[in-house]
Amino acid sequence: MLFVLSMLALIGAVGAIIATKDRKTKQGAAVVLVISVVVALSQMIRVVPAGHVGVIDVFGKVSKRTLKAGVNLVNPFARVINFSIKTQEMKEIMDVPSKEGLNVKLELSVLYHLNPEKAADVYSTVGVNYMDVIVVPQFRSVSRGVTATYEAKALYTSAREALSKSIMDQLQNLVVSRGIVIESTPLRSITLPPRLTQAIEEKLQAEQESQRMQFVLLKEKQEAERKRIEGTGIADFQKIVTKGISENLLRWKGIEATEQLANSQNTKVIIVGGKDGLPLIMDAR
Repeated sequence: MLFVLSMLALIGAVGAIIATKDRKTKQGAAVVLVISVVVALSQMIRVVPAGHVGVIDVFGKVSKRTLKAGVNLVNPFARVINFSIKTQEMKEIMDVPSKEGLNVKLELSVLYHLNPEKAADVYSTVGVNYMDVIVVPQFRSVSRGVTATYEAKALYTSAREALSKSIMDQLQNLVVSRGIVIESTPLRSITLPPRLTQAIEEKLQAEQESQRMQFVLLKEKQEAERKRIEGTGIADFQKIVTKGISENLLRWKGIEATEQLANSQNTKVIIVGGKDGLPLIMDAR
């Protein structure tokens, strides 16, 4: 509409310049002419913000060509609708069922962005509120369907990553054809019924205590094995030493000791021919 008015003003200004001979009238018409040209050109130039694409709508007919970020020349009668292609986040807190039928409270997020090549199709088939029409319902439906295949205790312990990945994969399969790309679905928190949470924590504590006792028993078993090996070594040593000691050896050692004492300066009395043939050594001081 503004373009039409500017064109009418431009035509009128040109006509006035041609028809009139009055100098002031021509000057006024020239000013109107310049303003009309500026306004008309402004209607043909559209600026698309960074991180957006522009969808061209001319009287209800949507062009398949989208405008990139920056300055663009378009049909002055076109309406340009900007769509963000930046990563967006949607958070949801919902009560979902587990495999046993228990209600589990989940806090999840979905990170997504619009496929710029399908922005025109999204505008034509869904509109600018595609998040509320497509992303939110599908996200809720998929989340409830996936959690129903997991036990509540698994969600609390080991299945968090698997749950998040399964939600992302299924959601991506549903919305990718509609021009929406799912980046990730991080699982922020899981809240189980209080009694179930207490039971799981008690079980985990019992498992940890059992593992600790197994470690203690293993340590004691190793210590007992060490002592058994040490005792076996001592016994074997004693057997070897016992076998090597004979009566002749003891006599010989006794004679050597007698000779050493006899050569010492201490006053001793040595009686040869003691019990078992070994000399007796008596202190004569």
